[in-house]
Amino acid sequence: MSIRFGTSGWRAIIADDFTYKNVELVTEAICSYLTDNFGEGEKTLIVGHDSRFMGEKFSGVAAEIAKRKGFHVLLCNHPTPTPTISHAIRNQKAVGGLNFTASHNPPEYQGIKFSTSDGAPALPEITKQIESLIENKTKVADADHGSIAEFDARPDYLDDLKTKIRFDDIARAKGKFAYDALWGTGRGYLDKILRDYGLEVETIHDWRDVTFGGKSPEPSEKQVGELVETVKAKGLTLGLATDGDGDRFGIIDANGDFIQPNHLIAILTDYLAESRGWTLGVARSVATSHLVDRVAQARGLKLYETPVGFKFIGELINKDEIILGGEESAGLSIRGHYPEKDGILACLLAVEAVTVRGKSLTEQLNELYARVGKLESGRIGVKLNSEVADKLKEKLLQEPSEIGGRKIENINRMDGVKFIFTNGSWMLMRPSGTEPLVRIYAESENKQELEVLLEQGRRYLLE
Repeated sequence: MSIRFGTSGWRAIIADDFTYKNVELVTEAICSYLTDNFGEGEKTLIVGHDSRFMGEKFSGVAAEIAKRKGFHVLLCNHPTPTPTISHAIRNQKAVGGLNFTASHNPPEYQGIKFSTSDGAPALPEITKQIESLIENKTKVADADHGSIAEFDARPDYLDDLKTKIRFDDIARAKGKFAYDALWGTGRGYLDKILRDYGLEVETIHDWRDVTFGGKSPEPSEKQVGELVETVKAKGLTLGLATDGDGDRFGIIDANGDFIQPNHLIAILTDYLAESRGWTLGVARSVATSHLVDRVAQARGLKLYETPVGFKFIGELINKDEIILGGEESAGLSIRGHYPEKDGILACLLAVEAVTVRGKSLTEQLNELYARVGKLESGRIGVKLNSEVADKLKEKLLQEPSEIGGRKIENINRMDGVKFIFTNGSWMLMRPSGTEPLVRIYAESENKQELEVLLEQGRRYLLE
């Protein structure tokens, strides 16, 4: 098989392509890349896993290989969120980190996320080198100075969060919360830090289940029904959720409404500019709502648009050019944090925004609409097969002047193809980097037109 890194690492089905043999190939290649770039001396490497099936076994195999190659391996002693590993890389001055996770994918998947020495997801130019090393079965010579040490990354990570969130304000408000860990790595992190400040938190799905309740550990609207019911039944301030490896967020407002990630990114951009007085830029992926653009314009912030994949936003965080970067797929990070999306941080920022402003997220969103206008965004998926792949390739090359009677003002090919219409609405189609799908995204000023846009996008792709 051909091992390829997607938007966020390499993922495959356990016992099909995700095997011990392929884990060894990938780990050997990463060790070779790191040795080429950091030399033969002792180097620290963080290795962790999420709560998926065989996570400990696969991470143990990788740790043993890295040890033989001369690395000092800090092997995480419990399922660990990806952003926690990002912090550990920087805190321990490691040359990189491996986290065995398939994030929000279904339970039959496993994966490896490789982060570089800055704690960021490896950029395409790096993963291409690793893919080449895998193809050539390149190996680095064994060394006699490697080691493996058990490692708990949680305490330092939680201490770091305490410097970035206004917990004193949160504690004074005495809100009540529910947290859905979705059987993932956020258990004992998000709920613990809120309880440390005396807050009442009810945690659900906080035990390990490698089947994730028979569904994907994704904090999307369709997956958090029990959290919605808990918030409504108990009159809670917010419901919070994170995905399998803790880098994505899901938020339920006090009225039981699911807050779309696009909307939370816009709200938090506005909140951080107001509460922190930050005046740098804001970044969003090409698939993320232009509501962020409107907030940036209203606040006098520069807008950066990136391809899909948080590694591109991470570069801007590393350069201290943005106050927040976000993706519609429920990933964000902020100035002074790590160049990796952090669902735990996002949930805490939502708690802070509600606490400090004394208004629900729905109230804040409506106030934002009153200032900058309303936008409705959504996406659908079309199963990717050879026929659809051929059609997408063809559509990427076309230069239509209109779609469905809507005149096209601009075509953006940063990542896939994005048609921007003269009325400000838009449509994007691109292959998913994590699933066998072509995603079609659209945005308009009302829900009815959004539904029409998405259907027209589907027809345009398949006709």
